[in-house]
Amino acid sequence: MFAARLWWMLRYMGHDSVAVLDGGFAKWGREGRPTRSGDERRAATAFTARVNAGMVASLDEVRASLDDGVTRLVDARSAERFEGVHEPLDRTPGHIPGAVNYHYQRNVNADGTFLPVEELRNQLNDALAGTSPDRVTMYCGSGVTACQNLLAMQHAGLAGAKLYVGSWSEWSAYPERPVEQGPARDRESG
Repeated sequence: MFAARLWWMLRYMGHDSVAVLDGGFAKWGREGRPTRSGDERRAATAFTARVNAGMVASLDEVRASLDDGVTRLVDARSAERFEGVHEPLDRTPGHIPGAVNYHYQRNVNADGTFLPVEELRNQLNDALAGTSPDRVTMYCGSGVTACQNLLAMQHAGLAGAKLYVGSWSEWSAYPERPVEQGPARDRESG
């Protein structure tokens, strides 16, 4: 999940040539791939950031999306945190009204590798319920694990979703913002 956050941050700053090892360094080692120890030296290069503001949804955009009928809010936290059963970090339990829960750990196998692309795409599409990826906003507790969902979407060919960086910690910090508890509700049935 932390590698996914770095992947997202680098792309947000305009560095598009970034990748994440599927299965991480542990898989790399299990496969007997080459490694080196010691200091590595590379020539310094200049990097000019080109912030991609289209990759984020602001608090105001999330608030407006509650009533727009087209944005799909997806919460990457565990079902227990989403439903408000267990909240170990934030003062207020629950989720943003209208959000659906798609726990980031659903994207990977027991060994930490991504599910096969077709399986991943199918389960993500189920969570999106027909919503175009560019109308999806991902969030979690603090904007980290949601990036793992964004990476999974990219890997599955469903690019274009945004990240609400402030996530639940920002949303729930103010009592005037609406909060839901319990399982996700169908938008049409209320």
